[in-house]
Amino acid sequence: MIDDTIVQSGQLPSPDENQIWLRSQAPGFLNLPTRHIFFTGKGGVGKTSLSTATALAMADAGKKVLLVSTDAASNLDEMLGIEFGSLPAAVPGAPGLSVLNIDPDTAANAYRERVLAQMGAAASETDLATVREQLSGACTTEIASFDEFAALLSEDEHHFDHIVFDTAPTGHTLRLLSLPKAWSGFLDNNDKGASCLGPHSGLKMQEARFKAALDALSDPAVTTVILVTRPDKGAIAEAAHASEELYALGLKNQRLVINGDFHASDHTDAVAVAIEALGQQALKEMPPSLLELPQDRVPLRAFDTVGLPALRALLSTAAPRIEPGEAVMPGHLEHLRGLDALADELSATGHGLIMVMGKGGVGKTTVAAALAVGLVQRGHSVHLSTTDPAAHVAATVNGDMQGLRVDRIDPKVETQRYIDKIMAAKSPALDAQAQALLLEDLRSPCTEEVAVFHAFSRVVGEARSAFVVLDTAPTGHSLLLMDATGAYHRQMMQEFANHGAGRVITPLMRLQDANYTKIILVALPEVTPVTQAAALQDDLRRAGIEPYAWVLNKSVMAAGTHDPLLAARLAGESKQINRISGGLAKRLFILPWLTRPPIGLVELSRLVVQR
Repeated sequence: MIDDTIVQSGQLPSPDENQIWLRSQAPGFLNLPTRHIFFTGKGGVGKTSLSTATALAMADAGKKVLLVSTDAASNLDEMLGIEFGSLPAAVPGAPGLSVLNIDPDTAANAYRERVLAQMGAAASETDLATVREQLSGACTTEIASFDEFAALLSEDEHHFDHIVFDTAPTGHTLRLLSLPKAWSGFLDNNDKGASCLGPHSGLKMQEARFKAALDALSDPAVTTVILVTRPDKGAIAEAAHASEELYALGLKNQRLVINGDFHASDHTDAVAVAIEALGQQALKEMPPSLLELPQDRVPLRAFDTVGLPALRALLSTAAPRIEPGEAVMPGHLEHLRGLDALADELSATGHGLIMVMGKGGVGKTTVAAALAVGLVQRGHSVHLSTTDPAAHVAATVNGDMQGLRVDRIDPKVETQRYIDKIMAAKSPALDAQAQALLLEDLRSPCTEEVAVFHAFSRVVGEARSAFVVLDTAPTGHSLLLMDATGAYHRQMMQEFANHGAGRVITPLMRLQDANYTKIILVALPEVTPVTQAAALQDDLRRAGIEPYAWVLNKSVMAAGTHDPLLAARLAGESKQINRISGGLAKRLFILPWLTRPPIGLVELSRLVVQR
């Protein structure tokens, strides 16, 4: 029996104990698992914890397992306590388990070298320079990451019994899993010209790999998709959407895992009762498409899933032994202010860009929508938009408010707009054959990345005379957008240096201007979200962008509770608050766990009402 007390003792169960547990108590998804197992879902639902615990359980049962992260913002290194890279690394204390991260930059460099090598010794320096330019964009980084991913799916020699994929949040993962089909179709009848992947003639070697990856993904005997959700309406809705999209792509072998299932043990605690009621109501209203799937439930735990003992305990069905949480002094949070105070500070600037960033699932959309509503309450006109493919911002506002414009950067709309613009500009100088070739090239899947960047740049420019609040995609996707912004900046600086005239202001320069842009980092009061927000802050600072403030969301401590399970989590929350206010954040604002969902103008207004 694996008991939660191992989290306190730090002693690992013996392999024999784990094998007995795996056979008798394991969740259904560990019963005769397929070779490939994907964990996907909305950010913050626990994909990394569950995928890592799953891989560890199978390794403990004697299997050879590879755990792969496709998320640029993965926290696997912190969770396992080791450093690893793009090659499989053994996990100490877990015989049979290896882990690797598909690093976008490393993958892109390797991809460029492979494409250039294919051109052969006869290629001129001019030809090589042209291809290097083609391979310099952000979309090359994306497809290179996909190329590494496809290699794992299509390898002929099975070095591992199982490969477990810890994926990025839903929108990014859907794009990743759609690429085998998209590129296979693009390459079928296209062997001329060039794309952001280099010469099409050199891409034919990739075609077999793309098709093998598609076959593996579509084979229910080989691949299982595990949709992870919390007992939360938004997360469940996203899981349902992902299920439908993946089914359409041919990934039909799906299961559902409800993580963080909570039942109050003290029914005099209003916060605990409200958390349970909201969760159970969300589960009751689950869409029929999800109800039809095989389902497992993992209870909310009193510990953070960091380290092998905690990961081994996560999937245990043994009754947890909860130690009382440390006492929290009543005045502990008095020095922290709410979103109303942040809205006051932002309002004083009169206009500008407010970008809300962070790990998926931390509440970026709620914070962005509330700040937008707060600025309108304070007399400003506001454009609220999002770069997140999942696009929850309109549903969060759920209403009309004079002075507030709500929309999204829609990848499909922006891609078509970009294609129309390029065709209108270049077609007059081309014959019919060249026009057809250009249009075919613009239909490549990576055109979307360029189009989204152009839309992002347009929205950034609006903040010169008004407020723009931008709800960004989860960290990994946002960093790719930042990479594109940096690449464009360098290109423009080089062009103006060569021509020597005029003055240019790039989107990156606007993001670096603290008077123009205010970056708000959002985190949950847990080890991993705070660590990831700190890492994001470091990435931004390396790009010359200084975050303005942090928002700590869903603070149970600020809400007040005495439920034993929730109270057991307060000591960890207190440590994270001290960690952030002790040096990570220049300004820290706090948003308590809310007994009413922050959806709709009325509830959002409560968070930012002027005092």
